Amino acid sequence: MPNFTKVALVTGAGSGIGRTVALALLGAGFQVVLAGRRREALEETAAMAGTTRGSALVVPTDITDPAAVRDLFSQSVQEFGRLDLLFNNAGVGIPSAELEDVTAEQWQRVVQTNLSGPFFCTQEAFRLMKRQTPQGGRIINNGSISAHVPRPNSAPYTSTKHGVTGLTRSTSLDGRKYNIACGQIDIGNAATEMAMRMAEGVPQADGSIRPEPLIDPSIVADAVLYMASLPLDANVQFMTVMATKMPFIGRG
Repeated sequence: MPNFTKVALVTGAGSGIGRTVALALLGAGFQVVLAGRRREALEETAAMAGTTRGSALVVPTDITDPAAVRDLFSQSVQEFGRLDLLFNNAGVGIPSAELEDVTAEQWQRVVQTNLSGPFFCTQEAFRLMKRQTPQGGRIINNGSISAHVPRPNSAPYTSTKHGVTGLTRSTSLDGRKYNIACGQIDIGNAATEMAMRMAEGVPQADGSIRPEPLIDPSIVADAVLYMASLPLDANVQFMTVMATKMPFIGRG
């Protein structure tokens, strides 16, 4: 293990998976940059960490804005000096909608947040990880079960999550020569605010409405911590963490 404190940057750190992972990283001794749109929510995450071993830096950021992303990474380097882990987690969806009823504004919002944002962050991570000493680092992208198969009426979200898989593969390939590892975690039904509606019943491919099981977000955080703990000459390329009985295998 390196003799320096590892530094991580987590997008969407103000709620859900991002908050849970950020707290787990802080508990494991990482210095963590908390990025997200809402300062209040990020400050709440930092406060929840209490006196854990790591330290947190709150940087409100709109990841769809390349200039804001550049400023995010600049502040991170000024505070901590380097970056060892980027968790591209921030994402949005829209209410279930017939494909032809999705508005251009809805489409653009999902694409900008779920795909363009991670790309902008990955670009800045590459620039930093290439020039720092020791060179390299790790990038983990938050995909989704939707990176494999769609839910009904979810074209924007599903399209972007398939795009994230392409970004993961390209990042993994292009990062090799710079000692930058990139993997993806595909999560199915973690019990976050975004997913809690599944317990009450959601549309299925056969037209029915059925409740689906959920898993505790801490299980996802443990998986991310494992991916992050590996030496840079080893990589989890893709990991799927899901509720065992959710309708994924055999969906449809």
